[in-house]
Amino acid sequence: MEFDLPASIRMALDRLEAAGYPSYVVGGAVRDQLAGKQPHDYDVCTAARPEQVEQLFADQTVIETGLKHGTVTVLLDGMPVEITTFRTEGAYSDGRRPDSVSFVDDIERDLARRDFTINAMAWSPVRGLCDPFGGQADLQRRCIRCVGDPDTRLKEDALRILRALRFAAQRGFVVEPVTAAALHRNRERLAQVSAERITAELLQLLCGAHVGAVLMEFSDIIAQILPEIQPMIGFDQHNAYHKYTVWEHSVRAVEGIRPDPLLRLAALLHDVGKPDTFSRDERGVGHFYGHPARSRELAEQMVQRLRLPVQMERQLLYLVRHHDTPLGSNTRHVRRKLAVHGEETFRALLAIKKADGIGQGTTPQNLTELLETERLLEQVLTEDSCLTRRDLAVNGNDLIAWGARGARVGYYLSAMLNRVLDDPSCNTRERLHAVYDGLRAQESYVELTVNGMSARCCVRQVRQLLAGIPDITRTDITLDSGRIVVYGRHLPLEQIREVLAAAGYEVAI
Repeated sequence: MEFDLPASIRMALDRLEAAGYPSYVVGGAVRDQLAGKQPHDYDVCTAARPEQVEQLFADQTVIETGLKHGTVTVLLDGMPVEITTFRTEGAYSDGRRPDSVSFVDDIERDLARRDFTINAMAWSPVRGLCDPFGGQADLQRRCIRCVGDPDTRLKEDALRILRALRFAAQRGFVVEPVTAAALHRNRERLAQVSAERITAELLQLLCGAHVGAVLMEFSDIIAQILPEIQPMIGFDQHNAYHKYTVWEHSVRAVEGIRPDPLLRLAALLHDVGKPDTFSRDERGVGHFYGHPARSRELAEQMVQRLRLPVQMERQLLYLVRHHDTPLGSNTRHVRRKLAVHGEETFRALLAIKKADGIGQGTTPQNLTELLETERLLEQVLTEDSCLTRRDLAVNGNDLIAWGARGARVGYYLSAMLNRVLDDPSCNTRERLHAVYDGLRAQESYVELTVNGMSARCCVRQVRQLLAGIPDITRTDITLDSGRIVVYGRHLPLEQIREVLAAAGYEVAI
C-alpha cells in the first residue's frame, strides 16, 4: 500500500528516517487516505526528540510551536509541517490537556493515547501501516470505537463525546454499543468543555449528511449542551397537521434544509418554544399560540451560552422569531415582505419554511405553495421593484420643498413606499406628488407594514391592541403581507409603534 503524500511531508519523513528516527504520518490523514478521501492536513510523528528535530532541520525555518508537548513546526517548501515526538500522556486534570507528557520510542504507545481507533493509525513509507487497535477494520465497517477503555478516553477530554457524534453525522458511521453507552454515561462531563469548542463541534455535526440519525439516537447528549430542547423530546403535538413529536419534527426540518450552520441551527430551534405554549381546544386539538416569540426567547438563552458570532446570533434569532410569518401569496404581498426582510433573509425564511413543511410529514401542498412564493420572489426581483425609501423617485429634500417638515418627512416617505409596494407604477415623481397631496388633504389614516404576525390569532391580538388607542376609529389588516391601515384623527404613530413592540411585533415600514 502506497500513500500519495505532498512533497513537503515526504521530504520530512525521508530526512527523519535517513537520520535513524522512525517516522510516520498519523491520525486523520491516514484515516482519510484509507477511506479514499483527500486529507486536509498531515501530522508527522517521530521517535526524534524536539531538540533533535530542530537540529536536523536547522537549514529550514523552525517554529517552536509546542515544545512542552513535543511539537515542532518546520517550513518546507513554504508549507508548515508539524512534527511531534512519540509520547504518552499523564492525567487530564482540566478535562482537556494532559498535565504532562513523556516521550517514548514506540509508535504503538503513542497511538494508544488517541481517541478513536480510526484515528489511531500511522503509516510510514518504510514500514507501511501501523494499526494496533483495528482502525482499518472499523473504518471498513464504518464504526466509531474508542481506543481502549472508552470511559478513560472521554474523561481525558469530554469533547470527544461530540467528536464521535460529529464523525457519525458527517460520515454515516455507527457508534459501536460499548462506546455509545460511554457517550451517554459521560455526557455531563461536557460541562467542563469551553463554549467555543462545543459550538465548533455542534455546528459541524449539524451540517453532517447523516445528522438526523445522530440527533435522534443521542438527543440526551444534545440536551446536555442545550437543555432548553429537553421538553421537545417525545412531546406529542396532538395536531393532525403534525405527524411527529416536536423533537422529531425539528430533526426532520434540520435534514430538510441545506447544510449551512445558520440555517440548520435555526431549523433545530425554530419550535423550541412549542412545549411552553401548548394548549388543547375543546376537541382535544393541540395549538401553540405565540410559539415563535417564545422560541426566540429560549434560542437567545442558548446562543448566549454558545457564544456565536454577533451577526450570526442576530440572524438566528430573527429567523426563529419570524419562521412562521407568511411570506406572501401574490406579488404585492411578496414585495412587502421583501421590503421588510431583505432578499437574503427572505430566502433564508423561505428555506426554513420548506424544511418546516417537510418536517410536518402531512401537508405536501404547503411545499407547492412555497415554491409558488419562490417563483413570485424571482419575478419581483427581476422587475427591479422599489423596496426601500431609497428606491423612491423622490427623497426627503423633495418633500421639504413641497412643504413637509420634521418627523412628517419620514412619515410621508414611508406612506409613499407603502403605496408603491402595492402599486409599483406609482413610483414616479408626478404620481408621488399626487400621493403626497392626497395624504396632506386627508391625514385621516396611516398605512403600516408590521412584522411578526404569523396566524389569525395575531390579527385578533393586533386589533385588540390598537382598539385600546382612543384616537383610532378603524383598523384594516392583511395577514399575508403584514399591511395595516389605521384610521382616525391625529393618529399617534409613536404610541402605535410602542404598543405593537411591547407585544412582540415591529413596525417595519
